Amino acid sequence: MTARWWIMLLVLLALALPLSLLAGQVWIDPFGPPVPGALPILLQLRAPRAVLALVIGGGLGAAGAAMQGFLRNPLADPGLFGIAPLAALGAVLSFLTGASLQVWTLPLFALGGAALAMALLVLIARHSADGGLGHGITLFTLAGMMIASLAGALTSLVISLSPNPFALSEIVTWLMGALENRSWHDVALAAPPTLLGVVLLLRAAPSLDALTLGEAAARSLGVDPARLQALMVLGVGLVVGAGVAVAGIVGFVGLIVPHLVRPLTDHRPGSLIGPSALAGALLVLVADSLCRILPLTGGELRLGIALSVLGAPFFLMLLLRLRRDFA
Repeated sequence: MTARWWIMLLVLLALALPLSLLAGQVWIDPFGPPVPGALPILLQLRAPRAVLALVIGGGLGAAGAAMQGFLRNPLADPGLFGIAPLAALGAVLSFLTGASLQVWTLPLFALGGAALAMALLVLIARHSADGGLGHGITLFTLAGMMIASLAGALTSLVISLSPNPFALSEIVTWLMGALENRSWHDVALAAPPTLLGVVLLLRAAPSLDALTLGEAAARSLGVDPARLQALMVLGVGLVVGAGVAVAGIVGFVGLIVPHLVRPLTDHRPGSLIGPSALAGALLVLVADSLCRILPLTGGELRLGIALSVLGAPFFLMLLLRLRRDFA
């Protein structure tokens, strides 16, 4: 990716961030008459929400780019590994048990679910690496799909066992994904694991580049399958687990962003991770700002719903393009 495109992404972020602070049901015009309570609104409500959008979007964008390179599948998404569904199951269990009433328990339950998925995948990766990269990746993908399916079924079971309508409403609302009413506490919880996860994914970048030459060539260049799989599991797990812990399910970012950025790069998976992080941060920030200003009765549009409405047609377009390419 040339310096011009890097600068353009950074400029777009620099423009979108202050606009997101001003936008909302209460518009703040810096050149207009003063708005009562504007400073607390900016510092305590909108600033942490905007920073959290950057953190979550950046992490999901990087994770999506790394996964598509690792699985060599343009339709790969961070939810494929089962980490997001198990993290969501952990959070849902906190609602069922009433533990979510405590400040730290819901994020801890979600991170615990992500940690369980990571542990299962690390165990699978350890035993599948000896069978070759292709065998390991296939088993890895199938295991992730199995974990996601099981977590989805258990989540549905927990919802059906919800003890009262209030808990059921909280569970369903949280699963929709949103950044509404988030604080600096949530930023402090999500930022460190997300940053660590992105660093691990960047460390995997050279191995992902070597993998494009084929499995045999990658091994001859010194790629260690077990190390690569561990970096992917830990990196994606930290990013997705932290995002789900504070915002619920926010989908399709990791699918959409790499395809938008790839034409601007040299098409190497490793060189796509950084730009995808910036573009993911921009996408979630803009989407969350639009959710705030859309005129809806009964509250604002949930971020997860908005991105799903955007992502589903995009996914269909990719399927049609792949069908045309292989026809």
